[in-house]
Amino acid sequence: MAGKKIDDRFNFEGDQQKLTGILLAAVLLIIFICFFNPITIVGVGERGVKVTLGKVSPHSYMEGIHFVTPFISHIKNMNVKTQKSFYETPVYTKDIQQAKISYVLNFNLQPENAHKMYREVGTNYTETILLPVVEGTIKDVIGKWNAQDLVANREKAANEILIKLQNHLAPKYINVTDFQMTAIAYSGVFEKAIESKVTAEQEALRARNKTVQIQEEAKQKLISAEAEAKSMSIRANALTKNKALVEYEAVQKWDGKLPEYMMGNTIPFLNLSNKKK
Repeated sequence: MAGKKIDDRFNFEGDQQKLTGILLAAVLLIIFICFFNPITIVGVGERGVKVTLGKVSPHSYMEGIHFVTPFISHIKNMNVKTQKSFYETPVYTKDIQQAKISYVLNFNLQPENAHKMYREVGTNYTETILLPVVEGTIKDVIGKWNAQDLVANREKAANEILIKLQNHLAPKYINVTDFQMTAIAYSGVFEKAIESKVTAEQEALRARNKTVQIQEEAKQKLISAEAEAKSMSIRANALTKNKALVEYEAVQKWDGKLPEYMMGNTIPFLNLSNKKK
């Protein structure tokens, strides 16, 4: 009986030692994870770039949990979501008018090439690559337009800029999805000059329209007069050749009273009787 109690005590102590060992291992694991951080999480809308002893991995890591070797490798997260940014840039038009272009740019880093961007440029690619290309393209396109024409063709110019940006930046691992010019600001003097010019053009157009109206009215009167003259000529010719028609015209104009002379006599106005030979 005493031997059994001794065995039970040894078993209990053995279980305690095992439990203590497990707890110690767990604590050491937690300390290891906290201090050495071998686990990295790549978030939604990101791609991970693994760097091992200064060497960039040959591919980008998807969203999720990834393990790295402490002190040897780490993962740098790169944002691949579509970014919407507002910018302004000064430009000159074809007719040497200075303007400030306000625009909206939508772009994103190509997910499959995040590691290449990190290796070749780093994380600051917006200032290093994107903006210089965008500003250069805007100046190139705007420089082809006269200031006043640019206002009327802003959408056309913006579309040309978008196409050029897509062609220039796609090989540099950046997708440009939209470009919109929100405002074109000229100097106050030039804005006033444009307003005066537009006013003058509108006045000139109204004057031309008035001239055309007068000419058209004169033309209509001439046509009417020519038609009336032609009608009178035809009627006169007909009256000359046809005596009965003369009498008919007289009847149409007669007020029913016969003309009187000083002597009180009347003369026949019309020959109402048919003479027979």
